[in-house]
Amino acid sequence: MLLRNTPHQFGRVAVLLHWSMALAIYGMFALGLWMVGLGYYDSWYHDAPEIHKSIGVLLLLTLIIRLVWRVISPPPRPLSSHSPLVRISSVVAHLLLYTLLLAILISGYLISTADGKPIAVFSWFTLPALFSGAGEQADLAGDIHLWLAWSVVILSILHGLAAIKHHVIDRDNTLKRMSGLRLPLPSEKDR
Repeated sequence: MLLRNTPHQFGRVAVLLHWSMALAIYGMFALGLWMVGLGYYDSWYHDAPEIHKSIGVLLLLTLIIRLVWRVISPPPRPLSSHSPLVRISSVVAHLLLYTLLLAILISGYLISTADGKPIAVFSWFTLPALFSGAGEQADLAGDIHLWLAWSVVILSILHGLAAIKHHVIDRDNTLKRMSGLRLPLPSEKDR
């Protein structure tokens, strides 16, 4: 498998970015739901949000890298068996996922920096606060953050179900192309 995408298959970089972001997003969702239920005297009350913020910043950087990589190494062409509706749905779903992810990461930044303090990313570096004295910003951003998180999870589940449908019902290579497995050269009908 090559590093870059080909017209018929995703490369290693795209596969790694896709699956590592998927794991991080679901991990962040679980961590976020768990940490909001912690009481002040819980041992993780202060540490869990710091971990969540740090991973969030790294996820933002990874999203930026992923979007740049899509420009440098465009995704494979749709399969010829895909209808125009499937092709349009795929593009819309991906754009919506990227937009929601960007929005959720920005809202998380606004929550974290509402008090004017920077975000310390695992003590490696800090991301400065661009706004300060916006306590109400944190509440509104928190509500938006939660709704966006649920939206990303629901849309990504639909995305996964669509990939499984392609694999099980349509019996095409849609899922296999993002699995990282080596695929045989496409036949004439798949070009």
